[in-house]
Amino acid sequence: MRLATWNVNSIGARLPRFLEWLELAQPDVVALQETKTATFPEVGDLGYEVAHSGDGRWNGVAVLSRVGLEQVDATLDGHPEPRIVSAQCGPVHVTSVYVPNGRALGDPHYDYKLAWFAALRERLDRFDPAQPLVVMGDFNVARTDDDVWDPAAFRGSTHVTPAERAAMDALVDWGLVDVVPRPGKGDHPFTYWDYRAGMFHKDMGMRIDYVLATRAVAVQDAWVDREARKGKGASDHAPVVLDVEV
Repeated sequence: MRLATWNVNSIGARLPRFLEWLELAQPDVVALQETKTATFPEVGDLGYEVAHSGDGRWNGVAVLSRVGLEQVDATLDGHPEPRIVSAQCGPVHVTSVYVPNGRALGDPHYDYKLAWFAALRERLDRFDPAQPLVVMGDFNVARTDDDVWDPAAFRGSTHVTPAERAAMDALVDWGLVDVVPRPGKGDHPFTYWDYRAGMFHKDMGMRIDYVLATRAVAVQDAWVDREARKGKGASDHAPVVLDVEV
C-alpha cells in the first residue's frame, strides 16, 4: 500500500501538476494540506474518493483514497479552522493535518499553535495505538536541529522552540513512529524550501512535513519526492511517499 502527504500550497494553482503526479506516483492514499479552496476540484477518472475540509480562503486539508473512504471526521475540539480531516482508508486510519504556523514568539498565534497541538494529542485518545493509523501532513515544526539547514538561522523564531518540539514528541510518545524518509538530495530529508532564489537548489530547507505511524503500519520504504518540487509553478513543499504493509 502506498501513502503520501503533500502541502500543495493551493490545489487550484497546482491542479495540472497534481494530477500528473497522481498518475506517476500512484499513491493509494494521499493527504493534502493548504488546498485553499471551499470545493475540491474533480480529479478525473483516477479512482479516488475525496474527503475535504476547506473554507476557500486559507488552510484546507484533504484525504484522497482509492481503497475506500469511511468514518470521515473534520473536527478538532475547540478549533474550527479547516486544518484536519481523517478517514478510514482500507485497513489504515489516515489523518491529514495542517498545524498552525505560529508566526512569531510572543504572538497569540504561537499560543494557538501549542493549544492546537494539545487538542490533536487529546484526539488521539479516541484510537488504539495498536491499530494501523497514520497522522501525516505539514506540522510546521522541525523536530531536531538536523531538520533545518542552519540551526543558527532559526534562533529566536518559531518551528524550533522546545515547546513546539515537545508537542511533536507528545504525539510520538502516544504510540507513533516518526517515519524518516530518504532525502531527495544531500544528507537531510528536507520537505520545504522557501521560494527565494537559490534556496531549493542549495538545499537550504527544512523537514516540517511528517508521517507519524503506529507500529502496526510496517514501512518498507519512504522518500522525499524532490522532483515534484522542481520547475515552474511548483509548491514550496515536496511530497513524502511511503510504501507500507499492514
